[in-house]
Amino acid sequence: MTAHPIAETVASLMPRAKAELAELVAFQSVADEAVSPRSECEAAAEWVAGALRAEGFEDVALLDTPDGSQSVYGVLPGPAGAPTVLLYAHYDVQPKLDEAAWLSPPFELTERDGRWYGRGAADCKGGFVMHLLALRALTANGGVPVTVKVIVEGSEEQGTGGLERYAEAHPELLAADAIVIGDTGNFRVGLPTVTATLRGMTMIRVRVDTLEGNLHSGQFGGAAPDALAALIRILDSLRAEDGSTVIDGLPARAEWDGLRYPEEEFRRDARVLPGVELPGAGTVADRIWARPAVTVIGIDCHPVAGATPSVPASARAQISLRVPPGQDAAEATELLFAHIEKHTPWNARVSMEQVGQGQAFQADVTSPAYTSMAEAMRVAYPGEEMQASGMGGSIPLCSTLAALYPEAEILLIGLSEPEAQIHAVNESVSPEELERLSVAEALFLSNYAASKRA
Repeated sequence: MTAHPIAETVASLMPRAKAELAELVAFQSVADEAVSPRSECEAAAEWVAGALRAEGFEDVALLDTPDGSQSVYGVLPGPAGAPTVLLYAHYDVQPKLDEAAWLSPPFELTERDGRWYGRGAADCKGGFVMHLLALRALTANGGVPVTVKVIVEGSEEQGTGGLERYAEAHPELLAADAIVIGDTGNFRVGLPTVTATLRGMTMIRVRVDTLEGNLHSGQFGGAAPDALAALIRILDSLRAEDGSTVIDGLPARAEWDGLRYPEEEFRRDARVLPGVELPGAGTVADRIWARPAVTVIGIDCHPVAGATPSVPASARAQISLRVPPGQDAAEATELLFAHIEKHTPWNARVSMEQVGQGQAFQADVTSPAYTSMAEAMRVAYPGEEMQASGMGGSIPLCSTLAALYPEAEILLIGLSEPEAQIHAVNESVSPEELERLSVAEALFLSNYAASKRA
């Protein structure tokens, strides 16, 4: 069977794509100056802007957003009367975590066992390279048939909402007929998947104070109110005995009606240790796509190394709450605050602050753009049909774009399939997925342009 010309072109471009992804991964672009210097994000943004200019994009700009980050924007004009498609990715990444646990340097793209390893390789620097590949393939095969806008965010992983606020203040900027968010992933390698739903999120910090200062645990322990113990009680109240998330007043029994996620596959994807039970009730899909989920992502207290026999006077935690479609993230935040206040023991002093929030998202998979994508994925993945799944993670910009442009069709695809291990050590991308999804995106743009001409 003769390969499609688009597929042949993308295949020929893969060595260049690898080299470019290596350059982009090398920037330690964590949008948190406590982790990486701001200059790393600025350099990554300049690299993205340069790549857009090299492809003929106009009006390329580094947008200073309200949270202090920069988003990169550009427009590639299409034929007169052609529809406009917005392509999204983000160049900021998660911290490297435990560098010693990486099998190769986290900011050095390394090929191993058929995959390319490096922080951001899949989430989401690879997503930007995917967009470049798709556009280059079209340019080499008759031209890009739509007007393309590209927006590459600089603080998505922080959830601080800079691009959302900027878009709300400049509603004409990202207006498009269709929007492709290149920041999700296939349900499994080789199974073409669009993401139909995203959970929203809220991020809060909780501080508990009980004493004016630490006390000797022998002299005062047993009667002195222990701030860390109080915090542990609070955190424990957020889960039922079976591990389900329980926040007073927040519904948590919804069921997922769609693609199944067998428990044995989930255990393998999540690398659950043998014999360890999965928390919660319902199916795996219910738990990760349709229900709220609370996670304690950090605790400040005395480290074990150098610990003294003292009763802690203060303790602090950061809590992430994922909110499924149909639940308002702002309302969920208020319920979380109220729950913590109610479950704080010993009348300890508790203070809370919100540090991030984003609404959930649900796509209309019956829209014409999804038909165009399904046709494209049949070619890019011979013998496979496009699947629709949920995603437990959050992309706050989606709900903002849906509100600003209610007529726009929003599709979510990307490179973050389970083997990619995004947000963990040893993140990687499958070059085969990068190649096939680039083909799919290019064919989608052609199909979508044709559907608008019909």
